[in-house]
Amino acid sequence: MLGCQSPSPSREREVPLLHGRILSEPVAKADFTLMATDGTPFAFAEATEGYVTLLFFGYTSCPDVCPLHMANIGAVLKKLSPTVARRIKVVFVTTDPDRDTPEHLRAWLDNFDHDFIGLTGELPQVNDIQRLFHLGAAYREELPDGGYGVAHSALVLAFTTDNVAHVGYPFGTRQTDWAHDLPLLVEQGAALFAEDGTVP
Repeated sequence: MLGCQSPSPSREREVPLLHGRILSEPVAKADFTLMATDGTPFAFAEATEGYVTLLFFGYTSCPDVCPLHMANIGAVLKKLSPTVARRIKVVFVTTDPDRDTPEHLRAWLDNFDHDFIGLTGELPQVNDIQRLFHLGAAYREELPDGGYGVAHSALVLAFTTDNVAHVGYPFGTRQTDWAHDLPLLVEQGAALFAEDGTVP
């Protein structure tokens, strides 16, 4: 599938309670700063403190993974109770900064939800950030028509308010899965997970 990389099956397993996949190694919320679409610096750890945070690395020209993830999350957030929805932040980091200008990225995200946060930076910097989250580096794939796609991780990391991602959401996650899991992540958070990474 062009434009995405599936996470290694050895790094994750199914979660009995949640519809996402528990990570074999929980991922700490690393601190980084990139430019938001409004031109201001966005310090990820500080700006998302106290929120359930969905972090995804992708690009606006992606033919499948990125628009489907964003569309599904956006549609579900509109159906959740305001009490739950306002405790969730969605952060999208472009892996195609040459084409995804702040203006273009903002317009694309607005198709899904005006509150989605879009971040840009040079690709080497973005790849360094992805490594902090145990995600593979993004890279260009040349297309026969002379254009290019971008191979990138297809996993959305979900950080609970303990600033750890215990669970991730791969390509193919449905709206019903998001609708089931997001309220649980907001209302129960890290209490869903035992210290050994299993679900109690």
